[in-house]
Amino acid sequence: MKILVAGATGVIGRSLIAQLVQAEHEVIGMTHHRSNTKLIEERRATAWVADAFDREAIFSAIHQTRPEVVIHQLTSLREQSSAENAKIRIEGTRNLVDASRSAGVRRMIAQSISWAYEPGQAPATEDVPLDVDASQPRRTTIGGIMALERAVAEIPEWIILRYGTLYGPGTWYDRDGTIAERVRRKEMIATEGVSSFLHVEDAARAALLALEWPSGPVNIVDDEPASGSLWLPAYASAIGAPSPTIQAGSNRGERGASNEKARIQYGWTPLYPSWRDGFKTL
Repeated sequence: MKILVAGATGVIGRSLIAQLVQAEHEVIGMTHHRSNTKLIEERRATAWVADAFDREAIFSAIHQTRPEVVIHQLTSLREQSSAENAKIRIEGTRNLVDASRSAGVRRMIAQSISWAYEPGQAPATEDVPLDVDASQPRRTTIGGIMALERAVAEIPEWIILRYGTLYGPGTWYDRDGTIAERVRRKEMIATEGVSSFLHVEDAARAALLALEWPSGPVNIVDDEPASGSLWLPAYASAIGAPSPTIQAGSNRGERGASNEKARIQYGWTPLYPSWRDGFKTL
């Protein structure tokens, strides 16, 4: 199968293109930095340089490579700006979808998030509505996700992967990542807010398996949603940081997500079923 991966040099994309090539697919890795082409080619994929915001370049990439599937792993996280990330989800996705439709691409797999659901007590399933009533700054993130998911659903066959909070090599939660530094400085408070985590290798593997999944959204998270009062002290210990301050309370939408659909209906099993074991690998 010929597959174009947009965002091929991100933390998921790097692992994903290697897995796709190993599964004997023909892979085109799209990046907006020419300096990243070597990384793609080292994984035995074809590198294609195009900026997601350059509509003409995206149309050229899709029409010239003619993929059967487009996997959308585009993010904009370097500046840690929710507005910039929402922009690429809105404008970048629009360009990818329009180009794919015009070229006859029948399947698109896209990265979303599992912490965009409306507030509630239990871990959210895919049937729970997204948090359309959120106030700023959360509303910016929700708006970007809603635009992305609506656009991707215009493709005949579409899968939305609602990932948990990513940890592992190259992520903010890596030993030398942004979150690790904040925890070492005791800037993060352990609260009652619940999170669902996902190792980056499990995220990439789910995108590979989704080539065979039916259309619709699916939560890709580990088996153990947990409050900050549980996971943050364990994370701090794993990276050799001081124990965090613990306090009551939580933020809107911190409820975690259920992976029952992925596990039971699709047979997906995470390589790292719990952050408890996954954090020890950092």
